[in-house]
Amino acid sequence: MAASNMHNLTTLIKRLEAATSRLEDMASTTLASPSTSASLDSPAIPRNASTLPSSAPPAPPSNPAPPPTPPSVEAFDNLINGEVKKFVELSQNLDDLVGEQAGAVLKAFTSERKFLMVTTKAKKPDIQSQTYMETLKGIQETMGSVDGIKVANRGSSFSNHLAAVSDGIPMLGWVTVDPKPHDYVKETLDSAQFYGNRVVKEYKEKSPQHVEWIQSYYAIGKSLIAYIKEFYPSALTWNNKDGIDALEALRQVESGATAPTTNGAPPPPPPPPPPSLGVPPPPPPPPPPAGGPPAPGPPAPASSSTPDMGAVFNELSRGSDVTSGLRKVDPSQQTHKNPSLRAQSSIPSTVTRSDSLHSTASSSSVAGRGKSPMPGRKPESMRTKKPPKKTLEANKWLIENFDDPGSILEIEASISHSILITKCRKTTIRVVGKANAISIDSSSSVSLIIDSLVSSVDVIKTPKFEMQVLGTLPTILMDQVDGASVYLGPESQGTEVFTSKCSQVNVNVPGKTDEDDYRECPVPEQIKTVIKNGAAVSEIVEHAG
Repeated sequence: MAASNMHNLTTLIKRLEAATSRLEDMASTTLASPSTSASLDSPAIPRNASTLPSSAPPAPPSNPAPPPTPPSVEAFDNLINGEVKKFVELSQNLDDLVGEQAGAVLKAFTSERKFLMVTTKAKKPDIQSQTYMETLKGIQETMGSVDGIKVANRGSSFSNHLAAVSDGIPMLGWVTVDPKPHDYVKETLDSAQFYGNRVVKEYKEKSPQHVEWIQSYYAIGKSLIAYIKEFYPSALTWNNKDGIDALEALRQVESGATAPTTNGAPPPPPPPPPPSLGVPPPPPPPPPPAGGPPAPGPPAPASSSTPDMGAVFNELSRGSDVTSGLRKVDPSQQTHKNPSLRAQSSIPSTVTRSDSLHSTASSSSVAGRGKSPMPGRKPESMRTKKPPKKTLEANKWLIENFDDPGSILEIEASISHSILITKCRKTTIRVVGKANAISIDSSSSVSLIIDSLVSSVDVIKTPKFEMQVLGTLPTILMDQVDGASVYLGPESQGTEVFTSKCSQVNVNVPGKTDEDDYRECPVPEQIKTVIKNGAAVSEIVEHAG
């Protein structure tokens, strides 16, 4: 009996020792991993748990990456960072005034870059709408600044430099030209070479730096032509498939918004907070001391900028007392009655260009009262198109603003009627009867068919002009016409043709018989002048073969 009790006691002691050893092992494991411990009242945690979630809040989700820049805009950025910035750097090294104008050129290209970004996001608006003009506003204003610098500094020693840049900056109007905008840029660049050649002629020998400068400006136009041929060979394209409104796209571009152009699903909700694992939240901050500053009250209402109209009417109701506080000006102090006072005006006698354009880069001045900068000339395609018009006012027919009407415009004319045709494109006009005179100005691709005229046909700045005379016509006058074909009838063989600054003008006369074809007679373009006996003698240059 005693041996049995002793054996049970020994067994009990061993079991207590084993339990104590196991508890010690558990305690040491818990102290080695404090991040996974829990409070006493928390539920039991399995020992074989792999990991527990961290009590730190998760990192906020990153913002979506901005959409990639379209290839066309990226290529335009390369043009700005390359040729344009090189031109700006050379201009700043040349002269402060030239550098200032080059900075305006850089702003103009930046405005066009913004416009190109809008075209990738938006549908094309109506070209006659205010929305369309609003998208072009930035380009027009910066182009006007470039031309304004030239206008305000006509007396500068760098006037040829400023004029060359001003005549070339309308190249940015290619975005409104349809079709083949690269041809428009080439024509604009050619016009800039008039003053650019003067720069080359003046500084070719004494300062090659000026020649390098004008060549860098030509490089901008050539790179722009290559850019247009690659991305917009026919005309500027818009995002008409899934684009947004043009004004909304303009706001996004100006604010630097990266939101996609199409409406998508809302972003997912944030993840739930992590489990607390029984840890109580931190206590609230202690209240401020009794002597601290009082809590801020509600914000004061903002003062309204609208004037109190009641006070205005109260002042008006006072009658003559309103002006009682004004000082009466003696007639001897009135400038409109004393011309001598006008000569003592407080307006300064010289106004620098930096005053008129809010710039400090210019050091030249303009004598007298400085003229305000004039806006730059806009291409015809950037102006708001007016509705076509065909009216008879007294004895004068007025035909204007027709653009490819699709049918022949017919006019019943009498011997006292004169006809003015202006700003028409791809238009065929038939004049029935004998009119007095016809004048065509600032048009293109106009075809004219007439019976007879008393006086003449006067054509000015109208390329690709065609005319057929069925009866008699005394005189044809052409000025700045590039490409013209005139078909004379049997009764108009004595017509006189006068040309000035014209090219590719051909007069076609009928053959000897009705079966013969018309014979083409080109109007000479090249004239040779020699001095004989102290007088200039001119003759037509003939080319053999």
